[in-house]
Amino acid sequence: MNFQNAEFSASYGKISQFPAPERMEFAFIGRSNVGKSTLINKLVNRKSLARVSAVPGKTATVNFYSVGHVYLVDLPGYGYAKTSKSEQERLKKLISGYLSADRDVRLVVQLLDMRHAPSADDLQMINQLIDNEIPFIIVFTKADKLNKTERQTRMKAFEQEIPCFEDIHAVPFSSKTFEGLEVLQNIISEIADETDN
Repeated sequence: MNFQNAEFSASYGKISQFPAPERMEFAFIGRSNVGKSTLINKLVNRKSLARVSAVPGKTATVNFYSVGHVYLVDLPGYGYAKTSKSEQERLKKLISGYLSADRDVRLVVQLLDMRHAPSADDLQMINQLIDNEIPFIIVFTKADKLNKTERQTRMKAFEQEIPCFEDIHAVPFSSKTFEGLEVLQNIISEIADETDN
């Protein structure tokens, strides 16, 4: 799978606008400002394919990026307190609508900030993925911000904080050092190519 061939396809603000599910999809989900757009840009080795903002809550649509025969799907960030209640509701419905639609979602990449315990919204999302039997992995972003001891402490804590953690594939990731990038590309490529043959 050639990640360099990535192109922006379209943005949708309503479930009814989603395109027909004619390709397999890899969805990226997480709290506002956890680094979804940055991760997508690193995956495809492009500076600004996915728009990155220093202001949380900027991704308010479901954004589809075409990479060969698959879509990378950037879902809106959740849990940004400064967003109005009605907008938070709209985004929740949009995310849930995407996840419960009859789409060819091969993998959800759930992003968590490695420095912090998962929020109630994070845990709700993880439980939704488990309950709906949607295949997912966890990517711990901002891994470079922790030293070795802090990282070990957080990973130990995640075992208690995240349901079924021992059964979940977790990848520490850093956009600065590129840690975890190749691992992620390999996971996505393997799934995409497996189904292709």
